[in-house]
Amino acid sequence: MATRADEPADPDRPRARRPSNGAVLLWVVGLTGLILVIGLLTGTGVRLVSLLVFLPAFAAAFADVRQTVFTACWSIAAMALSLAYHPAPDQGDDIAALTLTVIFGVLSVLGCRYRIGHENEMLRLRSTATAMQRSILRPLPLLTDQVLMDGVYEPLQEDKLVGGDIYDLAASPYGTRVLIGDVQGKGLPAIGTAFAVIGAFREAAYRETTLPGLVNALEEAVVRHNAIAAEADEPERFVTALVLCIDDSPTVQAICCGHPRPYLVGPGAAVSVLLDEADLPLGLGSLASAARTVGRFDFPFDTTLLLCTDGLTEARAPDGTFFPLRKRLAENAELPPNRLARSLHTVSRAFAAGHQQDDIAVLALRRATAEGRSPAA
Repeated sequence: MATRADEPADPDRPRARRPSNGAVLLWVVGLTGLILVIGLLTGTGVRLVSLLVFLPAFAAAFADVRQTVFTACWSIAAMALSLAYHPAPDQGDDIAALTLTVIFGVLSVLGCRYRIGHENEMLRLRSTATAMQRSILRPLPLLTDQVLMDGVYEPLQEDKLVGGDIYDLAASPYGTRVLIGDVQGKGLPAIGTAFAVIGAFREAAYRETTLPGLVNALEEAVVRHNAIAAEADEPERFVTALVLCIDDSPTVQAICCGHPRPYLVGPGAAVSVLLDEADLPLGLGSLASAARTVGRFDFPFDTTLLLCTDGLTEARAPDGTFFPLRKRLAENAELPPNRLARSLHTVSRAFAAGHQQDDIAVLALRRATAEGRSPAA
């Protein structure tokens, strides 16, 4: 169905902000009055009134098509009345001024239609990106019988909803499997690799009985995706990842594939979990001399397990100083998971003076209580 150029077709799609008709009317009348008053006071009314030719151009930059049409008609009418009241010695000058005003008005309306058409296209793309993000990254928080996961996800480019950082959680028959990862690079190719890893995780998390089997499935997915990318002359990519298995026992199984270490945050303290860092990122497993190893650590009920990507660990201040993550964790150790993740994100943005260098994913996990247990979809 055809739609107007100044209006998105889908009522559920977010719309660009437009000034109200009253605001546009007040702005046009006020600016016109200001020009006329200054012209009368300085005795240059006819010359200053020619500035009205630019009113539609200003309106085209922020108003909708109807408001721009109104502004163009207003400027033409105001110009005609001014020239009729103070005609120029040469009638040809008046005709030229009025013709120029009409031309500027028409061009402004056409420019406004083009701008709004472009904005609506961006809104449609953003709506598509929202749907794609929901397919790749499920909204937080997520809850299973074993764990509650909450946190913050923010891509590097604020006009994009999906970046290279990924996460997921699966309530498998073998315990809750958790994934956090970071795809090398940015842009659509990185998102394609993210699709491959997330899809493989969601299938293999329920199929593979062991954590190494799950990680091997993710490795194979990245290798296959890189093979397809190579055929299209696109660069191959690797993925740093941390994969966990949390069941009803106090011990968590973990395989780290070149990813930043997790932290255990308890009352007044934050401890980095020591895991084998020799394991290579996904996509580079063939370069390793031995199979990936499973690490184990305790995850008590009264602690928060914090997972993050290097967008947080490598955040830097303008002077190059790295974000003191462990210190900030200890200072905020008493916060619940959702507030802890959001606090770290807010503080890191302030530390970096608002200059974000990479995608950021911060996940805070707590053991689920018996009262709040519910399987994740």
